[in-house]
Amino acid sequence: MPEFPGAHALMVMLLTVFALYLFTRDRIPLETAGMGVLLLLLLAFQFWPLEQDGERVVQPTEFLLNLGHEALVTITALLVAGKGLETTGALRPVALFFTRLWTRQPLLAALLTLVGSAAFSAFVNNTPVVVMLLPVLTAAALHAKQAPSAILLPMGFATLIGGMSTVIGTSTNLLVVKLAEQDLGLPTFGMFSFSLPVLVVGSVAMVFLWLVAPRLVPERTLPLAKANLLFTSTLIIEPGGFADGKTVAEIRARTNNEMLITRIVRGNNVFLHGLDTLQIRAGDRLFVRDAMERLSEYEETLGASLPHGEDRFRDEPQQIAELVVTRGSPLDKRSVRAAHLDEIYGLVPLAIHRSGAREAPTHDLLNARLSTGDVLLVQASRAEIRRLATESAMLVLGRVVELPRAGRAKAAVGIMAVIIVPAALGWVPIVLTAVTGAGLMIAAKCLSWRNVRDAFNVPLTIIIVASLSLGQALIKTGAADWLAQVFVVLSGDLPIPLILSGLMLLMAILTNIVSNNAAAIIGTPIAYSFATGLGAPVEPFILAVIFGANMSFLTPIGYQTNLLIMSAGGYRRLDFLRIGAPLTLIMWLGFSLLLPMMYPL
Repeated sequence: MPEFPGAHALMVMLLTVFALYLFTRDRIPLETAGMGVLLLLLLAFQFWPLEQDGERVVQPTEFLLNLGHEALVTITALLVAGKGLETTGALRPVALFFTRLWTRQPLLAALLTLVGSAAFSAFVNNTPVVVMLLPVLTAAALHAKQAPSAILLPMGFATLIGGMSTVIGTSTNLLVVKLAEQDLGLPTFGMFSFSLPVLVVGSVAMVFLWLVAPRLVPERTLPLAKANLLFTSTLIIEPGGFADGKTVAEIRARTNNEMLITRIVRGNNVFLHGLDTLQIRAGDRLFVRDAMERLSEYEETLGASLPHGEDRFRDEPQQIAELVVTRGSPLDKRSVRAAHLDEIYGLVPLAIHRSGAREAPTHDLLNARLSTGDVLLVQASRAEIRRLATESAMLVLGRVVELPRAGRAKAAVGIMAVIIVPAALGWVPIVLTAVTGAGLMIAAKCLSWRNVRDAFNVPLTIIIVASLSLGQALIKTGAADWLAQVFVVLSGDLPIPLILSGLMLLMAILTNIVSNNAAAIIGTPIAYSFATGLGAPVEPFILAVIFGANMSFLTPIGYQTNLLIMSAGGYRRLDFLRIGAPLTLIMWLGFSLLLPMMYPL
């Protein structure tokens, strides 16, 4: 057996085990556990220094420098840039395309959903991709009379597979790559350095998620949601939009025959009957009745507009809220026009939900007389909605919808291209393009500073810093080399490919128990020592850590999007094992066979 490196190495190994234990405790927030581990490292090496020839081998302040680690800066900048795609609704046209396709060809739609979500996740953090697709796929599956549980979990796992394929696909990839380059001195990884094995093995996994996985999960009942109020509003047909020149039947077909048109107003004419064959013209007003979330969807689908108000709202972050008319409020027994909502409160009325059996407005929303119990759908800035809820005599329901800054969507997509393309071609380091892109998102008004603050993930930041510090301590104290030497001795005459496969399986198990970033960062220096101790190429061992740490398929706590999907789809913990166990087996065996073919082991 190799000689033990010393007391400091033992201390760091015990602290690593303790950290992994803390990361599994649901009652302890991740940021609290990470900060505790970081403080213990700082205090231990400050008051019990590791010295060689009278000089400190480890300076406690080195751990604090990880707050400015290139990997952490890059991840944070990419999260900010990804928030720009979310706030502008840049991916919404793709979501609407999937919605329409699901009603016509569900099997093809399922395949395109899996492939599309994986492709997006290769370049964008998968959390906004999952958040965007969850309501779309749920509604589409219900309309197609299918269980949403058959597609939501496979979609989530597809984003994890897609995230494996590029350096920026997940924070785990970026952390391991930067750690290998900066701290271990390995050559720089290109954007697509490990895309080929993921493409090969991931293709097999996608077929499993497409054809087999939906059959493995019993149909789950969705959690009960608050009943949607149905609002009556007007859609104004824009010149050159889809609806201009189409019949009502064609327009309703565009919305999968879900949009309920109660009347159409053209000038002074009101059309009530025989609407299917009526040809719609620009300027017509369609009175529709639907839930709040669907009204803005119809705008984009049909090339129409809700009465959003003046251009002064264009560059401000906007929200839609439900305003209840209460007895004695400024709206009670008055028309919308007489209440002067725009001048006094900065509100633009969009639609009305009538209480009881009262009829919806027939001609003009602004002249509709309101009564106690009516609900008015209004648009305003975030600040105005907040002020209305806290300072006014009017009652705002808790549900508020953030409107995407649709006018900035093209700019957001262009900025993401500025981030990805130069880095992919090797012209500029990804940290520079990511920081530049985050700045451009703010300069182009795709993001407000509030959005930027929302994009920062404090638990992720602290857990990364703590994990990087543990990894440094394992290397500096000699603990990583000792563990690798012990592993080499214990493995005896096992072939190197089997050792590589075992390391990957260990990471796949560990990542479903603790933070995937923590598992990957702690595993990277150990993998490096494994490879050098065996005299094998280092790169496949680093890839084994990346691939294994991304296999967060077995538990709901394996990855943050797993919890979102579990809640949205009504899944149980066993459902993750039903799909995740065979998926992990496919990915693990595939990489175990492919990596030895790609590298001389």
